[in-house]
Order: sequence, then structure tokens, then C-alpha cells
Amino acid sequence: MTVRLVLVSPALSEALREARFDDGRPLDPVGLRRAREAAGTLPGAGPAFVSPTVRCRETAAAMGLDAVEDPALAALDAGHWRGETLAEVGAREPAALAAWLGDPGAAPHGGESVRAVCDRTAAWLDALPERVGRAVAVIEPELVRAAVVRALGAPDEAFWRADVPPLTAVELSGRAGRWNVRMGRPLAPLDGDT
Repeated sequence: MTVRLVLVSPALSEALREARFDDGRPLDPVGLRRAREAAGTLPGAGPAFVSPTVRCRETAAAMGLDAVEDPALAALDAGHWRGETLAEVGAREPAALAAWLGDPGAAPHGGESVRAVCDRTAAWLDALPERVGRAVAVIEPELVRAAVVRALGAPDEAFWRADVPPLTAVELSGRAGRWNVRMGRPLAPLDGDT
């Protein structure tokens, strides 16, 4: 049986808007409204999973998904950079930020490397039982990137080349070790579309 998995990035939050490493902030009012508007836009049936972050849990709930929190879908551990913006880190630790953005194995923040996130995400994908059929996962943008990188067999260096806008869907179909990718379907109107 082919697995059909829809990966949904969380709706807009202040942290996403500010390019801030996740700090546990909730969705902003616009993000919450758009997530509610997206309710019913996903194919039905099958289980729903969610990253254990506030913004992912709120997105899933606003979309009407009865999602199971999965610790394997945790956000990238940004170590001591948690809660800071890229600009703040770049001003204070430019060499460390450059190393993290340029080397998938680097983790100068004391947390998790990009390679580790890609490995963890691939392991979660490979562990999905084929009997799951259709499923949805509301996950952090870095996990969507990691899934796409691994599904395409791209090198981990390609991680930063995949943009993941808020509240979009990436669809994977296949099974462990062989996935096809359908990219970036918006689930709610984009800015200027309303």
C-alpha cells in the first residue's frame, strides 16, 4: 500500500515573522484566522500527527485535526539560540551562524545540527507503517525541509534551499526509502489574496 502523507507547515506566528528560533509563542491573530480558514482543505481519513510545539498544536487544532503529538517531530533544538532572531545571533556570533548555515553537521549553538534533523525526520518517515494509508502531519518548517531533502535524495547541504511558507502543504507519496514529492499547496489565502 502506498502512503500518502501531507506535511503542513504551521500558520504564521510572531516568531516566524521575525525569523526567530522557536520560543514557544502562540500563533498570531492572522495565523489563527488563516488556520481556521484552512479547516476542511485536507484530504480526509487516516491519522494526524503534530510537532510538540505551540504553533503546530494550535494550527492543527484550528484546522480541526485530532492530531497526536509525536516527540520524533520536535522542532530543531536551537540550543542557546532559542528565542533569538537570526539577526541577533548574526550580530553576536557571525562565525558560528555562518558555520551552522554552511555546514549541515555543525551545531555551534549546542543543540541539533541540520544533518541530525534530516536523519531524525527520515527515520520518522521510514517508520510510518504502510497500512497508515493517508496521513497528515502539522510540523515545523525545518522538518518539512528535511523531509523534502531526504525524499528527493538531495544532499543535506540543500536543506536551506527549500523555502517553506507558513500554512502550506507538501505531499509525499510512496513508502520507506522511495518518496515522490508534490510541493507547496497553500491551504488558506496568501497575503493580498483576501
